[in-house]
Amino acid sequence: MEKLLISACLIGDKTRYDGKSNYHPLIKELLEKYELVPFCPEVEGGLPTPRHPSEIVRDRVINDQEKDVTKNFKEGASKALMICQYLGIKTAILKEGSPSCGKNEVYDGTFSGRKIKGSGITAQLLIKNGIKVISENEIEEFLRN
Repeated sequence: MEKLLISACLIGDKTRYDGKSNYHPLIKELLEKYELVPFCPEVEGGLPTPRHPSEIVRDRVINDQEKDVTKNFKEGASKALMICQYLGIKTAILKEGSPSCGKNEVYDGTFSGRKIKGSGITAQLLIKNGIKVISENEIEEFLRN
């Protein structure tokens, strides 16, 4: 069975910055076709749960306390890539909007709730290294193919 890397919050793990999950209703259908490998780059990069929300500001990741957490985000992204390479994972399903996992959009860096086009740190690294990244908004279409 093909393995997929998936944002841990999407399978129900409480790894979001606020200690909640983003459980996706199509997880059971995914499990019928794929072996899911849950992963949270922010947690694996050394950040606690819960944690202060973070956003990308130019080429850095800053939390709402103005602390630079770029190193944690890059560490988590590197670990995600290593897992994909080690397990032969070719596709990752990631949480849209996240400063780690967003594929098509991220928050604008002002902590105002406004989203802009862009990708998170992990999504960028995986794509750069040939891993197909899809957002949770694309799961239904992914399952049809």
